[in-house]
Amino acid sequence: MSFETVASILQIIFADIILSGDNALVIGMAAAGLAPEFRRRAIMIGMMMAAVMRIVFAVIASFLISIKGILLLGGLLLAWVCWRFYKDLKDFNAGELAGPKEGETPKKFGAALVTIMLADISMSLDNVVAVAAIAREDTRLLVFGLALAIFIMAVFASLIMKVMVSYRWLSWAGLAFLVYLTAVMLHDGARDLGWLSA
Repeated sequence: MSFETVASILQIIFADIILSGDNALVIGMAAAGLAPEFRRRAIMIGMMMAAVMRIVFAVIASFLISIKGILLLGGLLLAWVCWRFYKDLKDFNAGELAGPKEGETPKKFGAALVTIMLADISMSLDNVVAVAAIAREDTRLLVFGLALAIFIMAVFASLIMKVMVSYRWLSWAGLAFLVYLTAVMLHDGARDLGWLSA
């Protein structure tokens, strides 16, 4: 195995830890705001959607990389996710989601899935573009990056959800981190379009 291949693998692992970890954070945070009986279902659906998104984007990765402004679009989606989370977290941290009234949970479950889906699209797009840029034409590295990303989400989403439920103040720290990621994506997207100097 060449030095370049090893270096690429290490870069992919680092990118997956950061970007898939963020995706797991979103899924875990959204699930934490639901009634206990709906949390596991939200996590499973969220991970399946993220996995499907990554597979679809991986198939068209070379096309995605060539699209100007693709990161800006992802950043805009993530900005909307942050706004949704801000509204949800006000209720979540006030304890209002711990005991939903009759008939309210399905609506909240649906809203959580919409938030997860949009975050999955944005972060899967970012993840696959990053891995594809590192892997170049090496299909094996692309597949490795995809499989690792899905594994990281499966391991960390449930753990993050449990931590968020136990320590609710951490959800605000998670939101702050998502806002930071949004700013980075919007900045990089604007730079790719030539709106900002490199």
